[in-house]
Amino acid sequence: MHYRTLGRTGIKVSPYCLGAMMFGAIGNPDHDDSVRIIHRALDAGINFVDTADAYSRGESEEIVGKALKGRRDNVVLATKAHLPMGDDPNERGNSRRWLVRALENSLRRLQTDHVDLFQIHRPDPDTDVEETLSVLTDLVRAGKVRTAGTSSFPASDIVEAQWVAERRGLTRFRTEQPTYSILNRGIEREVLPVCERHGMGALVYSPLAGGLLTGRYRKDARADTHRSGFGFKHLSDEHRLATVEQLVALAEKAGLPLTHLAMAFAIAHPGVTSAIIGPRTMAHLDDLLAGAETVLSDELLDQIDELVPPGTDVGTLDMAYAPPAVQRTALRRRVLGERTAA
Repeated sequence: MHYRTLGRTGIKVSPYCLGAMMFGAIGNPDHDDSVRIIHRALDAGINFVDTADAYSRGESEEIVGKALKGRRDNVVLATKAHLPMGDDPNERGNSRRWLVRALENSLRRLQTDHVDLFQIHRPDPDTDVEETLSVLTDLVRAGKVRTAGTSSFPASDIVEAQWVAERRGLTRFRTEQPTYSILNRGIEREVLPVCERHGMGALVYSPLAGGLLTGRYRKDARADTHRSGFGFKHLSDEHRLATVEQLVALAEKAGLPLTHLAMAFAIAHPGVTSAIIGPRTMAHLDDLLAGAETVLSDELLDQIDELVPPGTDVGTLDMAYAPPAVQRTALRRRVLGERTAA
């Protein structure tokens, strides 16, 4: 396994990052089996593990904590906070009140005294970014966090946070975790260039496009999979499925499994540090590890560009972040009496 520098932090991480979202109730509820999968990934040279408090309401972190006993010092451990962890309206978000408590809870579940990367899972329009950066600065100084990052932040939010950090003398975000795959290349326009400009590492999630690039979802066949039971719309999007068919043919012509083509594409971009793999079973992990040495030629990358032009998305991934300006009707429409031109 080769290693890359995570932005300008000096931390060396593997190009594959083990995502732990599928360990726990929503994926693999067998703790012992999940621990074995984590150990297999570590034995293969993966030294980067990413989880979040919201994954199975803390169960994923508990499993990761069990797996890292005796191996913690050799792992770059990342977790996230922001998503709801209870019915209380203050058990979520990016406030000082919540982030301090959320981190303490995560450290307890992970059985460690620090995390190497503490990420803000989503933007929070109700909290001033200076408030968030201020508490992260205190957590870094307290030794509980080595470095801080974001997940699914638009380029404009990333830049604003960098400016605030510089002006206020606060710790700055060193990483971003956006969605990225052959089918979702939108971040190539602004997010990845902004990350490169500010020396931020990018650990991208859903490099298999939420399951579509596994080869199990085809245009004329409904796959009976664990993931299909969640009712994701992106798995039945006709435009996306039509593109998958073209990618399947391209992969077959190149003599590659579709999963290997997809992963090699994701880590080929110079702005991407690591691509997050999220296996639920040992077989899933073994398949992905088997493609770790896959290299895509310029010719093959050009062919992918013809199918999905750089900087474009084919449909929308269900899990992708949509900012309030898009989600909230009131922010997209003037009141009825103000809509006319005369």
